Amino acid sequence: MPVETRSIRDRFAVGRFPSVTLEFGEEEENQEPGEDDAEEENACRRWLRKVCPCCCPKPNDDVTDTLVTGTDEPEKEDGINGGKPVTGGSELDELLLKVQSIDLMKSKSGENRTEHHTNLYQSDDFIIRRGQTFLMWITLSRPFSRDTDKLHLELKTGPLPTVSKGTHVIIPLVEEVKDGRWEAAVVRQDDKKMMLSVNSPPTAVIGRYQLTVETTCANGQAVSTHDPANDIYMLFNPWCEDDTVFLHSEDERQEYVLNDIGRIYYGTYNQIGVRTWNHGQFDDGILAACVFVLEKSGTPPSGWGDPINVVRIISAMINSPGDSGVVEGNWSGDYSAGTSPTVWSGSVEILKEYIKNNGIPVKYGQCWVFAGVFTTVLRCLGVPCRTVTNFSSAHDTDVSLTTDVYLDENLEPIDHLNADSIWNFHVWNDCWMARPDLPPGNGGWQAVDSTPQETSQGSYCCGPASLAAVRSGQVFLQHDCSFVFAEVNSDKIYWQRNIDGTFSQIYSEKKLMGRLISTKAVGTDERIDITDLYKHPEGSVQERIAVETACSYGSKAEAYSSPTAEDVSVEVTMDGEGPKMGSDAELTITLQNDSSEQRKLLLHSQVDVIYYTGVHKATVRKDKMELDLQPNEVNFLDWSLEYKDYKDQLVDQAALMLTLSGRVKETQQVLATQFIFRLRTPDLIIKPIGKAVVGKKMAVEISFTNPLAQVLKAVIFHVEGLGLLTAHKIHYGDIGSHASVSLTEHLVPSLPGPRKLLASLDCKQLTQVHGVTDITVEE
Repeated sequence: MPVETRSIRDRFAVGRFPSVTLEFGEEEENQEPGEDDAEEENACRRWLRKVCPCCCPKPNDDVTDTLVTGTDEPEKEDGINGGKPVTGGSELDELLLKVQSIDLMKSKSGENRTEHHTNLYQSDDFIIRRGQTFLMWITLSRPFSRDTDKLHLELKTGPLPTVSKGTHVIIPLVEEVKDGRWEAAVVRQDDKKMMLSVNSPPTAVIGRYQLTVETTCANGQAVSTHDPANDIYMLFNPWCEDDTVFLHSEDERQEYVLNDIGRIYYGTYNQIGVRTWNHGQFDDGILAACVFVLEKSGTPPSGWGDPINVVRIISAMINSPGDSGVVEGNWSGDYSAGTSPTVWSGSVEILKEYIKNNGIPVKYGQCWVFAGVFTTVLRCLGVPCRTVTNFSSAHDTDVSLTTDVYLDENLEPIDHLNADSIWNFHVWNDCWMARPDLPPGNGGWQAVDSTPQETSQGSYCCGPASLAAVRSGQVFLQHDCSFVFAEVNSDKIYWQRNIDGTFSQIYSEKKLMGRLISTKAVGTDERIDITDLYKHPEGSVQERIAVETACSYGSKAEAYSSPTAEDVSVEVTMDGEGPKMGSDAELTITLQNDSSEQRKLLLHSQVDVIYYTGVHKATVRKDKMELDLQPNEVNFLDWSLEYKDYKDQLVDQAALMLTLSGRVKETQQVLATQFIFRLRTPDLIIKPIGKAVVGKKMAVEISFTNPLAQVLKAVIFHVEGLGLLTAHKIHYGDIGSHASVSLTEHLVPSLPGPRKLLASLDCKQLTQVHGVTDITVEE
């Protein structure tokens, strides 16, 4: 009769090697050599696998059979089992407490997803928010006994799950769950079924977890099979007061977390354009794409519980330089190898293409595309976020916190020295979070810029920069406050080259940067001005103190000097909404002499075509004129630019810049200003035809009139609408000079309620043409 083998865990449940099976008695004479060695090796590997899964992984860690350990070994008959762990089929195996099924109650209309505000995700995955309890059913092989049975849950995320780093979570069964910790409690038991209430801490790592259940009874242990259908997506929780992304206003949570449609502003501060953007964070597959972006970053998941860290990761991963991020930037005007940035009207198509191609950057994007996708990813992961546009946005390249313009002895720009630029508009993001890493008062809205401009700690990312720190000029606080400050509140300083090659400061403009900083209003499609969050009122004592404080940390702190007396001023203005594409541009130059004496001046003017980033493309025209201003005279000069002069030089955003510079003969006062204006493009007119009902075919008519006196070649329409139709392109062909066209698009609505249908037009001759219409879909 063979000697009976018992597990240490069965007899004492203590010791460093609880799953190693030890034998008492002599070995069977007929036992083949090596069988005990194999058994001990298997047991040791099981113990090592449990202690350090990275060193001793399972053959297939994704899907495993129920593993039974620590059981009484049955008598060996004819070599059956051969001393190997039992995997089912024996009489003793039937006495084990095993998990038969797991029900996470993940219905979109169920209690879990409703309470966790994840019911809008168009996915059957189990999606919850941290710092909050959820319910689940477990069906066992027999009724659970609290006296003799034990049970715990295990969650694992990342390539090397580790308990000490929060990526391998062991959730014990307790009598009553407490806030702030991983715990589970039985709230209902019905024969073999038991309902658990599971709680997570508000600092839990976000991402995708694999779930297994381990049970222990007198006959041994069993671990449930990992089922990918039971993976858990954990998100940040702006509804949880203890989460660092907590946002107290429900209206703002609805806007900055749950709204899947946004508005992005562009143009110039006196000609603000707007386009609608489909964020689509709840679209099927988008959450998986967002987690893929995190995984693609190669950063350790143990840091994914900190929104500061996650925001920096996403900021770097939205652009492509250095890490093959989501979108490849292109400001060249040649988009033949991809999609023109102006064609995109939403994030869904971009993110799905990125994950479909296994992380190959999508071509192409510019600042509003980066910002639109960034908003989608952060809202999808649970961080409150909004898209922000800054008009007259500086790009400081030498950490001077000033925007410098260098002129030669004749007041002509020295192009190779003028590296700093002013973008007509620049789009970035604000996200909401506490900042425990900064002095009190710096939490709340944080600026984050995912457009690749300058590196931050070796990566093309920017932020999060506390808006409170930017406003007060505390540019030494993390992260990248100095760069954001320069964008919104730097002074523009003009330097003239002296005979000896040195430069002298001749003029400064203090109110140029950071105008009408704009975002979509909460609950409406209106634009709101949030400039006061970024800086004090222009010219106020507080604003000047903030500028001087910030610049004291810059590379040109000595640039500030007492202002010179001024009695002549120059200003450029524009009537109405400004010139239209295809028409002559007309502006007014106003010169005012505030002195009681006559003034003579020589005024230089230059008009350039520029990219919206402020980068020069071509000079269209140069002029100079001598003027006499009588005492206290106000002189209005009409200035115009004919269409034929600029038509062949236009680029994306159709921006023009008029530069005026001059010197007053009597006082040597320098006059200098720059006025940027855009040529307005026509809208697409979208008209629904018929009633919109879920599952029933309807049509929309899209119409457009070519404003140019030339043929538009190879025109492409791009149409999309969440719950209406998936994004796709329509290759239309050519549109004649000043011709009007219309096309009909058929669609079948899939979701009820208010919906928006977006369309855009793109061709080599004309960009930034788009339209939107509201469609209310009935059940």
